[in-house]
Amino acid sequence: MPELAEVAFASKAWKGGMGDVVDKVETKDVSRVFRDTDPAKVKKGLRGATLTGSETHGKKMLFRFSDNRWLGLHLGMTGWLFTEDSDYLAGKHDALVLRQNERSLVFRDPRQFGRVLYHRGKDAPIWWSDLPPKVTSDLFTLDLVRIVLKRRARSPVKAVLLMQEFFPGVGNWMVDEILWRARIHPAHPAGKLSTMKSKALWEETRFVASGALATVGKRGGDPPPDWLFHFRWKDGGTCPASGKSLVREQIAGRTTCWCPYRQHLK
Repeated sequence: MPELAEVAFASKAWKGGMGDVVDKVETKDVSRVFRDTDPAKVKKGLRGATLTGSETHGKKMLFRFSDNRWLGLHLGMTGWLFTEDSDYLAGKHDALVLRQNERSLVFRDPRQFGRVLYHRGKDAPIWWSDLPPKVTSDLFTLDLVRIVLKRRARSPVKAVLLMQEFFPGVGNWMVDEILWRARIHPAHPAGKLSTMKSKALWEETRFVASGALATVGKRGGDPPPDWLFHFRWKDGGTCPASGKSLVREQIAGRTTCWCPYRQHLK
């Protein structure tokens, strides 16, 4: 599933449509991406609207349109956005197509784990305004992280970092990167992290998120070459910091990579 930087990059696929009017809206009404939204309202609401802006929050996207209209998108496992010519013929898995004079803005999701949301109103919809603080924002404080770790004290720290209600947009590879940099074993109980390790976790979460957004989020592709990301799936891979062999096991239900030389389970 795309993480916060991949989502930020994916949202740029519709950038060319900014400032243009949506002449027609096509939806695949049977798609499960509309399980929380009436596709008829989406078609009626966005027809004639001008795309004015976009932003992302974790794994979610928000597109703003004229006359206080808002479109929310979640890519899920297999969703993605792309732009085609105005006469593009919608494909089998194209759940939403916004037709403009010079282009078609397409949201495709073969497995239908994604989601489409629609709202009209002066203020941002609740499903957007009530999201937890971005991990790169000033609201994502060390005190907040310590509260979360205490609340989930018995859980492996790997599992806690994957909880989107606390760490929005942080996914599997980012968690491994954060813990590797903070020198924390992924199976370490969250509530037993020292004051120093808790601070390191907070700092590295912000560092990895900001670094990913500055690289992957802007140009796509991979994060910087010295990150664990480039070594975590290689057969016989070694830690780029210690030169020691990396370990891969299932922790918190996810394939996890760490360096036992740097990340001790105490």
